Amino acid sequence: MMKVQKLSNRLSKVFAKKKIHLSILLLLIIINVTGCVNQHPNKSEEVKAATQTNDVRVATTSVAITQICDRMGISPIAVPKSQISDIAATHPDATVIGSPMSPDIEVLRQIAPDYVLSPSSLISDLQPKYEAAGLSYAFFNLKSVTGMYKSIEEFGALIGREDKAQELISEFEDFYNEYTKNHEGKEGPRVLVLMGLPGSYVVATENSYAGSLVELAGGINVYAGTDKEFLNVNAEDMLLQNPDIILRTAHAMPDSVMEMFSEEFATNDIWSHFEAVKNGKVYDLPSEYFGMSATFEYKEALNVLEDIFY
Repeated sequence: MMKVQKLSNRLSKVFAKKKIHLSILLLLIIINVTGCVNQHPNKSEEVKAATQTNDVRVATTSVAITQICDRMGISPIAVPKSQISDIAATHPDATVIGSPMSPDIEVLRQIAPDYVLSPSSLISDLQPKYEAAGLSYAFFNLKSVTGMYKSIEEFGALIGREDKAQELISEFEDFYNEYTKNHEGKEGPRVLVLMGLPGSYVVATENSYAGSLVELAGGINVYAGTDKEFLNVNAEDMLLQNPDIILRTAHAMPDSVMEMFSEEFATNDIWSHFEAVKNGKVYDLPSEYFGMSATFEYKEALNVLEDIFY
């Protein structure tokens, strides 16, 4: 498997611009940086200087990015509202700026952070708003563990905290090198990953976070080879892929989603024809480890998959 640092040779550095897109390349370029406007060319140097006195001012719009900042020793001046995390309570001095998908732009303008940090999955929705408000921003790729650490590396360089970023990267490399030794030489299973939503489900490819975890664990995604994160596929086509294992997780409302999955597999006869179902190889994954965005809980997630796969 490719180490994080090796990926950096395939990327261009774009730190000189005020408005930075933290683009990561695992299987494809997620963000196109063409057209960024460098209104304040000295901004990056000003921010780097500020970090030496812990004065860098960032607003985070996702729980995962808030956790990254915490690990890098940065206290955000603004954090998102969350129903699944006590992120606001653990950052009592930070301004709460609304939901990750719709942060309060007016409040952000008032507090004027050096950077607003958001996940790249929301770039099409949030970038125009940040541009219109004159906000400086950076987008993190949280679609894979590798992408998360590459974003950490680039953000560390942007704000002058390369040492802290490298410390976190080395932590991942040490863990992953040890992790792969446990099943070295073993063939990974062919895996179908289902991401449930209330009332429906989609297939997760290797470009999704859950799919990237399967790949890191040595599994083979039966729907690999696309540039999409999720696919709408009928059960007949899934049957043709003949997966060894079926994994089910939830995007939201995990209790109701898992109930939906149970009913679907019990009442739709086609599932009884899957070898994975016949062999009892259908597993419900804990949604706190297998959500939509990469987090530092990837270790727990990979350990879950290791137990299932090997």
